[in-house]
Amino acid sequence: MADTTVVADTVDTSKGRVRGFVRDGVAGFLGIPYAAPPRGAARFAAPAPPEAWRGTRDATVPGPTAPQSERRLGAVDMSHYFGPGWVRGDDYLTVDVRTPAAPGARPLPVLVFVHGGGFVAGSSRAPLYDGSALARDGAVLVTLNYRLGVQGFLDLPGAPANRGLLDVLAALRWVRDEIAAFGGDPGAVTVFGQSAGATLVAALLADPAADGLFRRAVVQSGSGLGAFLPEQAARVTRAAARALGVAPRADAFAALPDERLVGVLPDLAGIDLRTATHPDPLAGLSPLGLVLTEQPAHTLAARTAPLDVDLLIGTTAQEGNLYLVPQSAYAASTAADVEATAARAHPRPAELLAAVRAAHPGATSAELRSAVLSEALFGAGSRALAAAHAARSPSRTHRYEFAWRSPAVGGLLGAAHTVELPFVFGRTDLPGLYGDAGVLGPDPGPAALAALAELSSWMRAAWVRFAATGDPGWAAYDGEGGTIQRIDTA
Repeated sequence: MADTTVVADTVDTSKGRVRGFVRDGVAGFLGIPYAAPPRGAARFAAPAPPEAWRGTRDATVPGPTAPQSERRLGAVDMSHYFGPGWVRGDDYLTVDVRTPAAPGARPLPVLVFVHGGGFVAGSSRAPLYDGSALARDGAVLVTLNYRLGVQGFLDLPGAPANRGLLDVLAALRWVRDEIAAFGGDPGAVTVFGQSAGATLVAALLADPAADGLFRRAVVQSGSGLGAFLPEQAARVTRAAARALGVAPRADAFAALPDERLVGVLPDLAGIDLRTATHPDPLAGLSPLGLVLTEQPAHTLAARTAPLDVDLLIGTTAQEGNLYLVPQSAYAASTAADVEATAARAHPRPAELLAAVRAAHPGATSAELRSAVLSEALFGAGSRALAAAHAARSPSRTHRYEFAWRSPAVGGLLGAAHTVELPFVFGRTDLPGLYGDAGVLGPDPGPAALAALAELSSWMRAAWVRFAATGDPGWAAYDGEGGTIQRIDTA
């Protein structure tokens, strides 16, 4: 096949000129700084504005990524989701922009994506997030990197909390100020995220610092109840300081190289973060994440004024399968495993188990264990956020459930966490998603691949329509018992 990539026209930003590329009708601009490189002590400070540059910056190749360790999930290849891991370089607080090469006279709606990865992994370089299909569908797509792990989320005296979230806010300010030059409408910005990225979006909904930075939000498999309390975060900070042999202060951590900060993560696994009144919001999957005194869903519920943001929120039908099936823990699950999972994930485990059993009559221990994880990590927090938003902004909340079941891992993976992403980004054609370790299962025949492409086209159209109008194409969710759009090939 002939190479269809050509150098694109330059675009002038407030910090300097960038030159990108054009491929198959989409212009791409990669590695544009939205903040200064976080070097030394700046790794534990709020993001600073980027410096201007002279001449034309090459934006045709991807840049560095945030410091992170390799992340694996058993028998399923998640490299398309996590990306290449740590690509060294300080200048990683950057955005990638993809826009129609000929966008026309009218500004286009803007989609700003916040990646997942358990707050410790991921980047805009993941193959799933190419986003050219969304640009061809009529949107400007922005993907971004933010600080991860200790640098991004360890709660440290002397450092601002939630530095990774502050990075996302800085990227949204960049979009507000610069996106018009790329054909985007700064008044029609939709911030959307998945998993950890979706939980960050939930926090943005409740954060006054984000007011006016986006018009709409999409929360894909996130939670409005997913933040650690300061008491829980302090346990992780003390453990990290002990493991590194330093004082639990920002200046002491800032004296350490990134290699040591990344390397300490295994020492933080297994910490019991439950309190007398609060569960571990991440059920042991990550010791790092948002740290807030109040959950975003509760902050929204306490608002008296309407929220001037449209919300699209949903989960997959079998979120918990991702954390059990690839590790061969699903089929081996016992009744004791179900009870232990509930005890870690809920302050009243008997109440959680009763609700899950009522919702899944006749379920096996494996199915119940997955359902407990699904409910604790994503279900309850998504419902709470949707209810709070619908109460403040009637007719502006939409819900969905992604129900297509992947045949991967002998048919057990199902509608697991992350399975919807190839459909939203139009990447169901990626060869690495299929095969023995593929997230989407064995190599499909032409008819099956066409059906997946059709579902992807439908989802992309819904996401772009929501970004443009606030209506994805189905009825609004108006509270308990309201409409939840089921998304499947059938």
